[in-house]
Amino acid sequence: MAAPAQSTTQPGGGKRKGKAQYVLAKRARRCDAGGPRQLEPGLQGILITCNMNERKCVEEAYSLLNEYGDDMYGPEKFTDKDQQPSGSEGEDDDVEAALKKEVGDIKASTELRLRRFQSVESGANNVVFIRTLGIEPEKLVHHILQDMYKTKKKKTRVILRMLPISGTCKAFLEDMKKYAQTFLEPWFKTPNKGTFQIVYKSRNNSHVNREEVIRELAGIVCTLNSENKVDLTNPQYTVVVEIIKAVCCLSVVKDYMLFRKYNLQEVVKSPKDPSQLNSKQGNGKEAKLESADKSDQNNTAEGKNNQQVPENTEELGQTKPTSNPQVANEGGAKPELASQATEGSKSNENDLS
Repeated sequence: MAAPAQSTTQPGGGKRKGKAQYVLAKRARRCDAGGPRQLEPGLQGILITCNMNERKCVEEAYSLLNEYGDDMYGPEKFTDKDQQPSGSEGEDDDVEAALKKEVGDIKASTELRLRRFQSVESGANNVVFIRTLGIEPEKLVHHILQDMYKTKKKKTRVILRMLPISGTCKAFLEDMKKYAQTFLEPWFKTPNKGTFQIVYKSRNNSHVNREEVIRELAGIVCTLNSENKVDLTNPQYTVVVEIIKAVCCLSVVKDYMLFRKYNLQEVVKSPKDPSQLNSKQGNGKEAKLESADKSDQNNTAEGKNNQQVPENTEELGQTKPTSNPQVANEGGAKPELASQATEGSKSNENDLS
């Protein structure tokens, strides 16, 4: 058994509180703030993964979410305890009505103390869960990623992925099936339809089978509308299933592949359109083919030039014999003999005359 906390005497004669009393006081302050302190069914929020520094991740998450939350929903309003609603001042004869009013006042005061974003224990290492109140997580996260995708401005160092969680339930197959029947209706029930894929991740849980969960959820989507089709390359909707201990977190997001699986580190350096990446690769291949064709043409042209060189040498070889001095002397002696013969014939004619 743990020994009870002992109070130590201070030099002034007073008693100093033990460590256990400080821990209890801290827990009391946390409970006074209102709201759950750990991930449980019935919450909405944002699931954030980080790399070994959860405290820095929470700070970055608060800064980023408050920036874009104020942009979408306006600045957050706070109410002091003195301004909280109170019960009726006059006495009420009906005791039951007085109790209902008191319970309503307590709930209202608790909601006023709740923050728009509040970190809770996720139950897994390197995972932070930010509970949200009064906002739509999928729209807020999509707005953040869309802005970072357009501006290509990196705003976080520790945060890796940021996934909106629209609903949570118990991480048992029957509970998940029952909850998904109504949860998936806004996106996939007739007349709504679209292509989809299911992304599954489990942490600190061993009693849920991945294949069974994906098969059951895909069957539910297809039963809501037979025109819903599976697309694993570029789906219109992505059903995110994140299981942590005994809690299943569900959400349906858009542009999952375009925003690099909702990774804040990768979305700032992703191409504008996945098709452009393929076109760039295709252009690169075409450019390589064109350069190869050009090199082949140059090689053939050089080959032709190399083949013409021997022809020119042969022609030069044919002209060289004409410049041979022996041949020139032989060709030049013939006109001299002819001239001597004509002169001799002329002298003979003169003699006869």
